[in-house]
Amino acid sequence: MSDTHDPFLAALDAYAAAVAAKDADAFAALYADDVHVFDLWGRWELRGLPAWRAMAQDWFSSLGAETVAVTYAQAQSRADGALAYGHTVLTFAAHAADGARLRSLDNRISLVLERRGADWKIVHEHTSAPVDHASGKALLKRDGAE
Repeated sequence: MSDTHDPFLAALDAYAAAVAAKDADAFAALYADDVHVFDLWGRWELRGLPAWRAMAQDWFSSLGAETVAVTYAQAQSRADGALAYGHTVLTFAAHAADGARLRSLDNRISLVLERRGADWKIVHEHTSAPVDHASGKALLKRDGAE
């Protein structure tokens, strides 16, 4: 459980809850209207909340009866005035309707948040994974973990 006074950790917790619930509205509510995302999957970048919301809706609807649990490790963050930022390693674990773990992957993520009124909104997200030079494939398990 994170410190809810840390906007970065609070955003990670809300992100995990939205993904677990497959709630595109709760997911999108974390982001600013002018969000700019460098995502790991399929596109070079996504600009603006409508594009990012559509990505989340597509992702959640593709899961069917499966659910995804998001956890994080090695989180480091800092908040200063109206800006907060941090980075962590996210683990996405897919589970069948009966709770059986199906697969998982790790993703590096950096977030920049800006205070917009009373709320903190993600204005920039960058996800990545290292690439194996020999195969050209992304390494989606941290430190060789299974």
